[in-house]
Amino acid sequence: IDNHPHHPALHILYNRFTSLDLSQYEAINRGDKEVPEYFNFASDVLDQWSKAEKDGSRASNPALWWIDGKGKEVRWSFEELGVLSRKAANVLSGPCGLQRGDRVVLILPRVPEWWLLNVACIRSGIVFLPGTPQLTAKDIQYRLQVSQAKCIITHDTLTPAVDSISSSCPFLKTKLLLSEGRRGGWLNFKELLDVAPSDHSCVKTKSDEPMTIYFTSGTTGSPKMAEHSQSSLALGLALSGRSWLDIRPSDIIWNMSDTGWVKAGLGSVFAPWLRGITVFVHSMPQFEPREFLNTLSQYPITTVCSAPTAYRMLVQHDLTRYPFKSLRHCLTGGEPLNPEVMVQWKRQTGLDIYEGYGQTEVGIISQNEKGKKIKPGSMGTPAPPYDVQIIDENGNILPRGEEGDIAIRIKSKRPFCFFSRYVDNPEKNASVFRGNFYITGDRGLMDEDGYLWFVGRSDDVIISSGYRIGPFEVESALIEHPAVVESAVVSSPDPVRGEVVKAFVVLSPSFASHNPEKLTLELQEHVKKVTAPYKYPRKMEFVQELPKTITGKIRRNVLRKKEWGPI
Repeated sequence: IDNHPHHPALHILYNRFTSLDLSQYEAINRGDKEVPEYFNFASDVLDQWSKAEKDGSRASNPALWWIDGKGKEVRWSFEELGVLSRKAANVLSGPCGLQRGDRVVLILPRVPEWWLLNVACIRSGIVFLPGTPQLTAKDIQYRLQVSQAKCIITHDTLTPAVDSISSSCPFLKTKLLLSEGRRGGWLNFKELLDVAPSDHSCVKTKSDEPMTIYFTSGTTGSPKMAEHSQSSLALGLALSGRSWLDIRPSDIIWNMSDTGWVKAGLGSVFAPWLRGITVFVHSMPQFEPREFLNTLSQYPITTVCSAPTAYRMLVQHDLTRYPFKSLRHCLTGGEPLNPEVMVQWKRQTGLDIYEGYGQTEVGIISQNEKGKKIKPGSMGTPAPPYDVQIIDENGNILPRGEEGDIAIRIKSKRPFCFFSRYVDNPEKNASVFRGNFYITGDRGLMDEDGYLWFVGRSDDVIISSGYRIGPFEVESALIEHPAVVESAVVSSPDPVRGEVVKAFVVLSPSFASHNPEKLTLELQEHVKKVTAPYKYPRKMEFVQELPKTITGKIRRNVLRKKEWGPI
């Protein structure tokens, strides 16, 4: 393909595309077929696409298409990804001295090397622990200590933070730097990659062998280590890739997730590459609505997935000015999407937003499928193979329409697409099971049609004067008012009611100069009209911006701690 980013041949060549036989992987997902004893995503999937390119049964379209928005561009075919990831695997097992089963903390922004190192670790049987580049020195110290990781891989922005705490991490043996320059005590990845041999034999990993560990936060205690196997994420999305992501052979998917979160693995590695499509990446350190919209207009991206926060920002713009020539499928997840935002997006673009609901531990739990009715505000219907139910505190299934704990039924054995365990945490492992159910920690209800509706985290729900109030309902009501760009709703201490609803509100520029007392009353009355009056925010604070976090859950936790003090 010509290096021009908008070359029409990109779609023409896809006519020659042939796929791997995914029917067996879908059968495994449905439970119709046993999980194979051995599985490795690099050798069993990526190398098969590389062979298809070589024999001409798959066109040499990019496996990865990366841009930085300033003119730099990287495109790797599956064959190029294979060669480079074998070289990277040799860097890890050679100069870095790592062996199968060793743990590596991987903290990089959206750079091509992040994808390269994911694959290199899988080839080597090295367990990788992704982390967001927003981590502080204290965060990194905690992760290195509890994981007993032997190596950390990061870029030069974080090297001072790592150096400040590395002496307190006795298991840390190797520091690998992604940078043009050198730093004392660090190996330079690019230099080592250049001279590394390209021959590497992929480790024959068992399907239930550890592949990756994600740190997942709760409102109390330190982040827990959720371990996933070689097959759980890599094979567990075979059905969702078709039903929720609606992946077609000619697709180019752009998933905006931070590299530290499981959604980056789901939407930017495993689901798209299982089906051999192009993963598009923009380095974009901070979300920039105009840059995002311009990119969708300039590149042949067919599928986009971003957090609800991004859509809330995007609908503040005149979207009709941006012609999305190739965009056909829009996705969101990570937290519920306000119905009003969905309506505004559809009005301006003609496209629906398909919301999915998932979790670090178990992947996609429910989804809005292409071709099924979308109920704005709903999380859709249970995603195969999961049997999702709403249960009470005793593990009994509740009638339709009643609020309870969102749970997944465990039949004769634990689904292979579940996480394997919380590492070194037997109490936490035991706490998430109740009878025959896995408890997600979220509250919700299921309507008569089998659609799931999110109420809030079990620890997010506000109880005021005996009333249970889900913060998302109040946030959705507030955003329908033209003054509100974004809001976060938490509980706040109250001497009479125990706790009350408090809203942190980011105002639209045209309302910034309004009298705050009058505007508070206006917004309170608005919420009373839109939803049940007892849910209105008795306290309100206008802020310039909300905490920069990936989801509303984490943002609310930050703000709740501000109200109540550390838990």
